[in-house]
Amino acid sequence: MLIDRYHKAVDELLEKVRKTQWDNIHKAGELVANAVETGHKIYLSQIVHGIEMDLIYRGGGPIFYKQYKKGETELKEGDVLFLSSVSGRSKGVVDLAWECVNKGIIVIALTSMVYASAVDPVHESGKKLHEIATLTLDNCAPAAEAMLEVEGIEAHFAAASGIASDYIMWSLTSVCVEKMLADGFTPGILKSANYPGGNDYNKTIIEPHYDEYGW
Repeated sequence: MLIDRYHKAVDELLEKVRKTQWDNIHKAGELVANAVETGHKIYLSQIVHGIEMDLIYRGGGPIFYKQYKKGETELKEGDVLFLSSVSGRSKGVVDLAWECVNKGIIVIALTSMVYASAVDPVHESGKKLHEIATLTLDNCAPAAEAMLEVEGIEAHFAAASGIASDYIMWSLTSVCVEKMLADGFTPGILKSANYPGGNDYNKTIIEPHYDEYGW
């Protein structure tokens, strides 16, 4: 059955992420922790097709993740910006990475190295996202994104980058939280606003603490 094939493909995808991205996931988590601890901001630009919203102001997640809004967000040297392009060649994303790295902003990229290797760059520098970013996390998606061949359908089925990127982001966040605790910082972790008492806790404890300390 197609559902069984899909489950198997996802299991293999996440296993590949664990095996190949372990070191970089840890490096990314440590970069985020160090930035937060030294008073810098962490911004998430669009990751794949909206995965960043699974981490921004979510119950069980840290308050320090903020949404990057072009034209509204003021990035400063030492801040961290997460950028994503599965192919690694999306011009707007590469433009932003280029601009930010040159300003001393830490750029953590999520991309597919297999996909990026199969396409040509479009940025005037001749570079793709992974060649510019401070650190790159490979979401291990196949070239052209989808994982499965299905008889009777020309295009492949089942996008890989979203589920892998979400897994990577929560994994590195786990590293970050653990490091911050070890360093003597207790990161503000939000409660679900719809659970009894959750919204009050967020508004009276977590938000004021973040406003004062940045974590």
